[in-house]
Amino acid sequence: MSAGGAEEDIPLGERKTVTDFCYLLDKSKQLFNGLRDLPQYGHKQWQSYFGRTFDVYTKLWKFQQQHRQVLDNRYGLKRWQIGEIASKIGQLYYHYYLRTSETSYLNEAFSFYSAIRQRSYYSQVNKEDRPELVVKKLRYYARYIVVCLLLNKMDLVKDLVKDLSDEIEDYTHRFNTEDQLEWNLVLQEVAAFIEADPVMVLNDDNTVVVTSKRLEEGGVPQLEQGMIVGQLTLADALIIGNCSNQVKFSELTIDMFRMLQALEREPVNLATQMNKPGMLEPSEKPAKRENPHKYLLYKPTFSQLYTFLSAAFKELPANSVLLMYLSATGVFPTGRSDYEGPYDFGGVLTNSNRDILNGETVHKRNQAHKEMHCLHPGDLYPFTRKPLFVVVDSSNSVAYKNFTNLFGQPVVCLLSPTVYPKNMQDQSQRGSLFTLFLYNPLMAFLYVCGLSSMRSGLWDKCQEFLRKVNHDLGQLISRSRSIDQAFLQFFGDEFLRLLLIRFVFCSATMRLHKVFRETRNYPETYPQLPKEETVENPMVQKHVLELASILDVQNLFCDNTLDDY
Repeated sequence: MSAGGAEEDIPLGERKTVTDFCYLLDKSKQLFNGLRDLPQYGHKQWQSYFGRTFDVYTKLWKFQQQHRQVLDNRYGLKRWQIGEIASKIGQLYYHYYLRTSETSYLNEAFSFYSAIRQRSYYSQVNKEDRPELVVKKLRYYARYIVVCLLLNKMDLVKDLVKDLSDEIEDYTHRFNTEDQLEWNLVLQEVAAFIEADPVMVLNDDNTVVVTSKRLEEGGVPQLEQGMIVGQLTLADALIIGNCSNQVKFSELTIDMFRMLQALEREPVNLATQMNKPGMLEPSEKPAKRENPHKYLLYKPTFSQLYTFLSAAFKELPANSVLLMYLSATGVFPTGRSDYEGPYDFGGVLTNSNRDILNGETVHKRNQAHKEMHCLHPGDLYPFTRKPLFVVVDSSNSVAYKNFTNLFGQPVVCLLSPTVYPKNMQDQSQRGSLFTLFLYNPLMAFLYVCGLSSMRSGLWDKCQEFLRKVNHDLGQLISRSRSIDQAFLQFFGDEFLRLLLIRFVFCSATMRLHKVFRETRNYPETYPQLPKEETVENPMVQKHVLELASILDVQNLFCDNTLDDY
């Protein structure tokens, strides 16, 4: 309590107000700190604990609003302390989004973070000679930037980066701290992240148009009446990023960032959609999940990856699919073995602090042994007891062509090119071309055509054309006589349908493009797609050439291929 008056002079009611506030504040901190001890995997263990934490923070927030004057006079409540409560609630909503994959909670996190800035809760921090308070402010900015990136609020991100840069400069100038390099690295990372998209869409006044890449209503070709496809639903996804030297921010590589958005619907207003998490009772059954649940794993070790994979597998509901996305450095086999099994083709790198030279070459002590820090195709075999959809973006993606379906459940692997043409390799730091096609096919198409900017009117025209292409590709896949049934088993789910359609468009584009000359430049699948009916189908090729014609870049593509049919 403040020293403004002796304790006995404080009316009993006001003293109780301060006591109640201190209790709620302590309880909220205790519960918040306990969140760190919750397991990161599994859907059920954490829900009731989150509910209790939200409850206490809801009470704390309302309490300080109702009793602000008493708390100002008797407790000495400072604005940065209110900001700290709001920041914690923003973090709770963000972590709830990470746990549930419901994008609506991002909007809630944004509203609290936004209020902190608008109401200048942290403005007085710089006047206090306490570096730890300034660090709280800097961390708030970094968290706010992550939420804005995920909501595609790019103009605001640029403003926040400028604010953060000024705050870091002031912080390092006033306090001789050891973390100056770390904060400057944060700035560099977010600047590179903002610049990662290879194409800008511009309005007539040259302002940049931000286009959302999440799944919108009507964004997926509908199934034709009577079309026989599987009734499986994508329920869980592991998104793994372990590429050396790829742009990243806050343990999200640009590839992970793109893929997570490709597996989400556009956020809707939370108030009309569902109960707020603070009101969730542990006994309540959660509403039907709009988005697949996701685990985001940045540079996991093998044991971490396997633990999360096992948890996702264990909790996968009936008639559901587990998706695994691997964006990682390739690990290649050394030497030959008499028997080529699922551990003889290499795989993708899992994290280890040793054995890595220049990020690419992995050395083993004994050539006869398999690489330990590697996810081999054989490592996934136990998980093919349930429907499994794998996307591998790696220089050794073809290792996963050597799959065997042991249990008769549907298994599909979409595999990136292992080598890109020389002039495309320069951009690998800014994200993989294959993932870009799965996330935003038009942007990827423009990039391979050497176009770095485009007017919004032409962009919209091309997007409209791509909707027609997607519809035709959907029909092509579902009507194919010789396609493996595994593809059709997954075709009933909207997210997986769109990934398969975008894969076919990506492959057809690369096969027609004059610069992509080698087989290694093309993506592949397990099981194999019937090329004549899909990626080399004359109708698909015609669509690719039509899009090239709209953009006036048809000279980059081989248009004589149609003569062969």
